[in-house]
Amino acid sequence: MPLNTPILSLKGRTVWVVGASAGIGQALAEQALAQGARLIVSGRRAQALAEAFPSESVKHMVFDITERGGAQRVLDALAPEGWLPDLVFWVAGDYKPQPIADFSVDDARQVIETNLLACYDGLRALLNHWLPLAASRAQDASQPKFHLCWFSSVAGYRGLPLALSYSASKAGLNAMAETCFVELKPKGIDVSLVCPGFVKTRLTDGNAFTMPALISAEEAAQATLRGLSRGVFEIHYPKRFTWFMKLLRVLPYRLYFWLVGKTLG
Repeated sequence: MPLNTPILSLKGRTVWVVGASAGIGQALAEQALAQGARLIVSGRRAQALAEAFPSESVKHMVFDITERGGAQRVLDALAPEGWLPDLVFWVAGDYKPQPIADFSVDDARQVIETNLLACYDGLRALLNHWLPLAASRAQDASQPKFHLCWFSSVAGYRGLPLALSYSASKAGLNAMAETCFVELKPKGIDVSLVCPGFVKTRLTDGNAFTMPALISAEEAAQATLRGLSRGVFEIHYPKRFTWFMKLLRVLPYRLYFWLVGKTLG
């Protein structure tokens, strides 16, 4: 049995993509729109959203995920208009390569605030709207179940070089998503966790090293939707890279540290 209700099509669903102005978020939003979803897109910059999604049928909700109460404000505005989302892709995040010898505490705080702490603000806002409706909705075959899809990274599997705060923030998000699944499944809410490898985006363009198995944002979006159609909890891709990262996760520390040190050398 699949862990989540398989999502075979987005047609007719109300989909909210948080972080839709570029990268994987934009690619996902474009595919949702192509499948006939009622689409809500969010990002920090109104102009970027307008350029990416000029159609009047797309709802633009501009906000910064690190704004305290920002997600609640957005959902409070959407719900009375009949635009309460039933599928949310929380894609927004931040990444900065951080060599430990000269890392910035301010940069570390910003990465952790964006990638982890802001997710709690979004979760609280969604649950305020979803929990009163979730149980009855899950029993109604004519309505889709609420589904929350967190975007993390394989960098959350283990502490990686040059990812001092990024790995920590994504490891925290992975654990948070697992807790969400365990506690929300009985309440009628599905939860997924997406852990991509290297995807060509504005953020990874800043990497000065070779990124193995690099894929495009469009390929990442397609792989995400395939995972949702199978009803799995964790969606990871590309498999030729992510299975290797999963192997690293189960290695004993002595072997893991030796292997990473040898790779750095």
